[in-house]
Amino acid sequence: MELFLAVLFFAFSTTITPGPNNVMIMSSGVNYGIKASVPHWLGICLGFPLMVLLVGLGFGVVFERYPHLHQLIKVVGVVYLIWLAWHIASAEPKAIEKGKSKPFSFIQAALFQWVNGKAWVMASGAVAAFTTVGGVYWLEVSVITAAFLLVAFPCVGAWLVFGAALRAVLTKPLFQRIFNICMAIILLLSVVPVVLEIWHYYFMPAM
Repeated sequence: MELFLAVLFFAFSTTITPGPNNVMIMSSGVNYGIKASVPHWLGICLGFPLMVLLVGLGFGVVFERYPHLHQLIKVVGVVYLIWLAWHIASAEPKAIEKGKSKPFSFIQAALFQWVNGKAWVMASGAVAAFTTVGGVYWLEVSVITAAFLLVAFPCVGAWLVFGAALRAVLTKPLFQRIFNICMAIILLLSVVPVVLEIWHYYFMPAM
């Protein structure tokens, strides 16, 4: 019980804070509304706990053995996030209203977790911090996964609802464009730590 409460607090504090998932779901709420964004929301809420489970049960070992593979995934993730930031910033409000652009699907949102730098930090950090030597490892990983599953729906949902509420305010295309540009900038800022990590890994190896 104590482990679950500790993990629950960690999961809430890391899930509610700004990051690529929350920025994108809020943008989706603004541009498409709640109903159209539900698959995106579910993809995050179910996809990330699944990622935590898989990382805890073995993917982490694979990446420890092949660190270059992990770094390659991070590079792909950064490039993809930069493309998404450009896509959000350049989205034409009128085109969105006419249906020329679509929100993330469930599968897209779930798969996005694997190229999301913050998701990797959260998943690997939680497994490293809350599993113990000599403990029942699979049970501890299951508790961590359950905690993230429990907090994901309200935390990510809050960002979606907030975005949908802003939709009513951002009625003019100019305001919506400004909002999209701001969200794109925040999304770019969120990848800076990952970019710095990649830079140090490839260009400033440990002496």
